[in-house]
Amino acid sequence: MQKPLPAKGTRDFGPIQIYKRNYILDIIKENFTKYGYFPLETPSFEKTSTLLGKYGDEGERLIFKILKSGNFLNGLNPDKLNFEDVSNLANNICDKALKYDLTVPFARYVSQNFNELIFPFKRSQIQNVWRADKPQKGRFREFLQCDADVIGSKSMMQEIEFIYLFDNVFNDLHLNGCIIKLNNRKLLLGLCEILDCQDKFSILVNQLDKLDKVESKKIKDNLKIKGFSSNQIDSIFDLIAKSYNINSNMDYFKNFFEKSIIGSQGLHELEFIFNYFSKQKLLISSLVFDMSLARGIDYYTGVIFEVVQKNKSYGSIAGGGRYDNLTEIFGVNDTSGIGISFGLDRIFLTLDELKLFPEFKSKMVKVLFTNFGTDFTEDIIKFTTAFRNAGIISDFCPDFIPLKKQLKYANQKEITFVILYGEEEKKSKIFTLKHMKSGDQEKLSFDQLISKLKNG
Repeated sequence: MQKPLPAKGTRDFGPIQIYKRNYILDIIKENFTKYGYFPLETPSFEKTSTLLGKYGDEGERLIFKILKSGNFLNGLNPDKLNFEDVSNLANNICDKALKYDLTVPFARYVSQNFNELIFPFKRSQIQNVWRADKPQKGRFREFLQCDADVIGSKSMMQEIEFIYLFDNVFNDLHLNGCIIKLNNRKLLLGLCEILDCQDKFSILVNQLDKLDKVESKKIKDNLKIKGFSSNQIDSIFDLIAKSYNINSNMDYFKNFFEKSIIGSQGLHELEFIFNYFSKQKLLISSLVFDMSLARGIDYYTGVIFEVVQKNKSYGSIAGGGRYDNLTEIFGVNDTSGIGISFGLDRIFLTLDELKLFPEFKSKMVKVLFTNFGTDFTEDIIKFTTAFRNAGIISDFCPDFIPLKKQLKYANQKEITFVILYGEEEKKSKIFTLKHMKSGDQEKLSFDQLISKLKNG
């Protein structure tokens, strides 16, 4: 009989994986709190009207939709149901969807509670999201996002703060070689304006967003198929190449974008950031300009971030950006926001590959009471409870099985100590403590046991 498996793109997590994930999460949470971002949670699913139209064509395709409750075909004219038009069919029979990210539900929350919030409003949010994506290394259909956003301020100080937040988290994780890539959606808009291809902006963003997964030649071919001229494509990739050395090429960029107001504004915003960090150094990360960075989600309007680990092939480990118009969709105007997100799964893979996780044995069961039969049951439960109340991670064998099997169990669980409590120990009230690694044994009173196990 074939064993049941989890759904494709989802995973189970065992104890060690949970400890490692919590290690990362604790560091992220600590930094969120240090920077004044306090927790918020939203439901796991939203109305489709809340989510649809916010992520672009690629994003819309990946949203998990939920059938209407009850008879989802009720009220629909069968003659008008086109089973070949899947998207339109889904819109007719689905009214809810699992959340694709945490930002759009956050914008909905801000709009709903606008009159009660104090702006700028800063929040952190750590919850699962779902995407009907093709599963691969570091990419899953259900995954945990760790977001921080501030809404209600247009100040570029927020961009600076988020770069520091990235750097602090990766420094605390001892994760060297992190590259914080920057671009600005306004530059991409300005580029399309100058090259006279404003109508193809979404196409350009969509294709550039694939550059970390697809060879540049393929992207160039795709752009040509979608109507970009050879000169336009050459100009785009020439700017991308020059962006990697912004210090030497800043004058070139200024001259190029002087024909576009929005492009010049985007370049000025990036120049502000790079000028600041030319005087103030980051702890562990490096900052680079990358004109190919696009962040293929429609709501981004300004500076965008992406963090990659040097010499690692499984994509970004964090990202984010400025969004100026997201709350307008929900009826709240002129409320600019900016946020970042840490990719827990890819950070996990990176730390695991580089062997940067600390030892977790201290969190495992430290001592195990053996079981010599029902005559000792009451005492074993009482002693184990006393150990736990003293802060010692303790357990007992619930079944009376041969001692050899109980010791084998302790070894398999990597338990440091075993307490032998039989007839002799019960009479003398002196316990036998066995150190599993060395095999050494010693006789101790209960108070001596507590002292040794708390301090040893």
